[in-house]
Amino acid sequence: MTILLMTRPRAEAEAFVAGLPGELRSRLTPVYSPLMTIVPLGVDVDTAGIGGVIFTSANGVACAGPGGDLPAYCVGVKTARAAQAVGWQVILTCPDAEHLIAALSDLVPEGPLLHLRGMHSRGDIAGRLSARGIETRALPLYDQRLEPLSEAAKGVLAGTEPLIVPLFSPRTARHFAEIFAGCAPLYLAPISQAAAKNVENMEAAAVEVAKTPDSPGVGVAVEHLAAVACRVEGPDRAQ
Repeated sequence: MTILLMTRPRAEAEAFVAGLPGELRSRLTPVYSPLMTIVPLGVDVDTAGIGGVIFTSANGVACAGPGGDLPAYCVGVKTARAAQAVGWQVILTCPDAEHLIAALSDLVPEGPLLHLRGMHSRGDIAGRLSARGIETRALPLYDQRLEPLSEAAKGVLAGTEPLIVPLFSPRTARHFAEIFAGCAPLYLAPISQAAAKNVENMEAAAVEVAKTPDSPGVGVAVEHLAAVACRVEGPDRAQ
């Protein structure tokens, strides 16, 4: 048996598992242990005088509420779809923050822009864009509260079955490395090189960084790790 330890908030974790190929899901036993909880801050979004908004996560979209006629610049297809669904006018979608900064630097949109994000955010998008002459302000709409491992997670970490752990952010990866205790063979699937760096000192049977920094990329990494774990288990143990 290969266990898939899901550390995302429960709804996102279940959606990720449901999106895996059926044959792969049949070989994995999901265990849910959200290491982060999204806590809205109850901040009102005032877009008066704003030329456009930046979303780097679907959580930002959810906390911002319905959109209007303002342009929205998004990181990730999921974020863009969420923004479109509530009425924001998405005109740019990039795979990550670096590509977004580069694209906006070429586009030079009419500002000021408003980055609607969480309290913990990497890349200083607002600061870097402002330094390039595109006035951008950051407005945190939610906190990303770290959580302990669930009892179910502690149990599988203390076991001997192969354990695949997708890690969807550098902060979650660092938190997992800090609170990990156990002897289970670890197969880690970080979403990015930045996330991978935060688990580089862990003793893992295998680490595969997602080729693209998104859920589909992590899904492919999980599929590859499942194949590796199955080969390591051998025909006597594989089910």
